[in-house]
Amino acid sequence: MLFARPQPGSPADELYGKMTVAAVVFAAVFEIGYFANTHPPFEALGYLIGRDFVNSWMGARAVWSGHIAAWFDFETYNAALRALFGANFPEHNWSYPPHLLLFTWPFAALSYLPAYGVWCAIGYAVYLLVVLRGEKRPGRILMHALAPAALVNIFAGQNGLFSAALMIGALSQMDRRPVFSGISFALLTMKPQLGLLVPLMLVLTARWRVLVSAISVTVMLAAVTSLMFGSNVWIDYVKVAMPMQQIVLTHGSGIFPAMMPTAFMNARIAQLPLEWCWVVQGIVSAAAIASVVWTFWKRRDRDLSLALFVTASFLVTPYAFNYDMVVFTWIVMLVRDHESSTMKDHRLALAVWTLPVSTILLGLANIPVSSLVLLAFAARLLWRLAHEGATQKNAAPVGLAAAA
Repeated sequence: MLFARPQPGSPADELYGKMTVAAVVFAAVFEIGYFANTHPPFEALGYLIGRDFVNSWMGARAVWSGHIAAWFDFETYNAALRALFGANFPEHNWSYPPHLLLFTWPFAALSYLPAYGVWCAIGYAVYLLVVLRGEKRPGRILMHALAPAALVNIFAGQNGLFSAALMIGALSQMDRRPVFSGISFALLTMKPQLGLLVPLMLVLTARWRVLVSAISVTVMLAAVTSLMFGSNVWIDYVKVAMPMQQIVLTHGSGIFPAMMPTAFMNARIAQLPLEWCWVVQGIVSAAAIASVVWTFWKRRDRDLSLALFVTASFLVTPYAFNYDMVVFTWIVMLVRDHESSTMKDHRLALAVWTLPVSTILLGLANIPVSSLVLLAFAARLLWRLAHEGATQKNAAPVGLAAAA
């Protein structure tokens, strides 16, 4: 056999082992350095420990107080934050789709720090339960648990562990448990930018049960949200929250641009005119859509197709953060275990795995190349899909072209 999956002692296995050790060291140094400079509940720069979790916690409090739509207004929301945490508390933006509150409201029963601790514990538990599925090898477990994106989620208090669990669960169960897969895709609409290509892929592969399940549950979530919080909450979300997100995307500064490995944000870091940033993103988005159409139009290798789909999902949108990239550890493992992967593939996969941290370093240094890592990874996957074709052992289900 010309290619073989990494065996203990192989160069690829040693490479992954070294990266795992590096992740352990980085995690220890990062966490010790971070918490050594905190004054609970605040960190060194005046944010709360867990930074963005304050948005989830404030949203939960809004459910209890009955003033949900008020948080969509930037000034109103930040006035409420300053009333709780002091006049100099840094500005935040509350922008989540309203149906997220159906799942986060219990956190208002706890004060901030205990709620943050429970949030992180549940996120890790759900993610590891989905992604490990009986995995007992310590190196694999550590690589998932200490992935750079997972650590960024703890630092940022974000929901990337949950969204990764939903995406992995949905993609891995499309054929064996289509209704479950559809429900997972529906829940992923709480991070709508990550699911832009989902309907396209489901139609191309004729996974109608998954699609119907996803649409039905999404409609149900929207209806329940309207019944509980009033239909105006969706109107306010569209009219107030979404335009604010546009402003944040196009004019956000500080560490914000460095946390986004997207073509649009790389163009902003390169100081291109705003209209050219959109042109760059438009070209990349079109290429991402075309790559998904080509990949899923016919029967191809399952694992490489899933890897391409996830990568394209991050390339197609101008709005994606490093903490959303937890799902890529699963993708890296698919590449690691694929029988045709070469050392070139392993190195490129690990470059994507480290991207949640490297994009910050590159962005702060005004080096706008983080999206090129994802583009290179996608290009390599497309090359492999074109040259390897599908095998009977590891082939995706027949799509529309073959089913017609």
